[in-house]
Parts: sequence; C-alpha cells; structure tokens
Amino acid sequence: MTETPNTPEAPVCRRLVGRTAVITGAGSGIGLATARRLAAEGARVVCADIDESAGKAAADEVGGLYVRVDVTDPEQVEALFRTAYDTYGSVDIAFNNAGISPPDDDSILITGLDAWKRVQEVNLTSVYLCCKAALPYMQRQGRGSIINTASFVAVMGAATSQISYTASKGGVLAMSRELGVQFAREGIRVNALCPGPVNTPLLKELFAKDPERAARRLVHVPVGRFAEPEEIAAAVAFLASDDSSFVNAAEFLVDGGIAGAYVTPV
Repeated sequence: MTETPNTPEAPVCRRLVGRTAVITGAGSGIGLATARRLAAEGARVVCADIDESAGKAAADEVGGLYVRVDVTDPEQVEALFRTAYDTYGSVDIAFNNAGISPPDDDSILITGLDAWKRVQEVNLTSVYLCCKAALPYMQRQGRGSIINTASFVAVMGAATSQISYTASKGGVLAMSRELGVQFAREGIRVNALCPGPVNTPLLKELFAKDPERAARRLVHVPVGRFAEPEEIAAAVAFLASDDSSFVNAAEFLVDGGIAGAYVTPV
C-alpha cells in the first residue's frame, strides 16, 4: 500500500528517567509504539488496554505494568491511575490514546444513534475521564504532561465522513486546549496530538479491503505516504519531556503536511 520510510533509527534519548507514564490503548498501533519509545527514554510505563493479551504483551516487552481497563468506566479509569501512583509513586505523563473507528460510523445520513454514542464514549468521554483522574496527582506534584490523541480531522473536513469520529476528535482538541489553559500555572501541560493517517493494523485492514479508498486519501498527503506509528510515538515523547516545556494547549499536528496542503506534488 505504502512504502516504509527510510528514516534513521531514533536516537537514544533519556529524557524521561524516573517518570511514570500511563498509556491507554497500549496494546497496539500508536499506543504500543509509544510504550516502547517512552520506556526506551527511561519512563516507567503503565500499559492500559481492554485487550488483556495485547496489553500484557506490551507491558512485558517494555518491562512495565499492565492494567486492564475499560476507558468508558469511571471506576476503572480511577483505579488505573491509582494503581500507577501506588506502584511507582507518581503520575507524570498521561497519554490518553484509546479510540475506535468502527465501520458503522459513516455519513451523518446513515450513522445510527447507537454508533454515534459508542464512538463518543470511547473517543471523547474516555479522555475526559482520564484527564479527570490524572490531574489530581499532577496537581499534588506540581508538574505533569497530558497528551490526548485527537486527529488531523479535528482541524479540517472530509467528504468521506466518519461523523462521530470527527466530532469526537474535535471535542478532544477543544477540551485539551481548555485544560491546558486552566492548569498551566500549576505546572501541568495539556496538548492535543493530531496525527494524520497512520499505518496501524486498523488502517491496514480497512484499506486492504478497499484499495480505492486508500488511494483517495493518500493523494492528499504531501509526503506521499502514511505515517508509521514510531513517528507519532516520537512526537508523544517530545510532548512528554521537558524539551516541550513551553508547548501547551496546542494542536500538535503530525500529519505529513495534510492540513497545510491545497494541491499536493505530482
């Protein structure tokens, strides 16, 4: 479908030594790549996922802790962050990344209310719950970095709509901005990560079934390919670290130039 980029291996950075990172959706895709990257930078990683097999495998790989969690359940989310704190003594980084993009979320004309609500619960309400649970720990510490996974579709429209997904990611962006402003003077930064299309298992499965749909999207990417999960993980590591100490309440686009393009190269 797309070529793997000829990018050099990530340099060995140790910006996160002694910090605790909680990652939701850590079992695959961007979450798994981020667990690997943050662990490589010295973080103690708590891998949260509803898929026990994938979540445990991720935690075992990075020497971290697995916590099974349904991110739409307030009690389970509170228990996740409490477990992270009780185990490691701090909650320094919250990468609120869990999300879904089901096939029954389509044009507003055909998407049913049940599909709408399910996507909103997983993609938006879960971020609200994770921020609500993480913030008190960060307030007590006087520091923290929250990174919420939004999307490039939060800042632009698409004729091939996934209406609830798009709306949920717009909500994540707006909420992240507001929280970043509200808690800035307590030493807490909140940013919305806005990736472009990423070569995750979910996207590969979707586009393997519909190559025409993939081609229609790929033509809009100036760099001519989709992102690799490791490239998004590198952005998370930056936002989690002190290298981004003046980056707050931002829409952090990592989209290969999609949002800046009018006509792409031929």
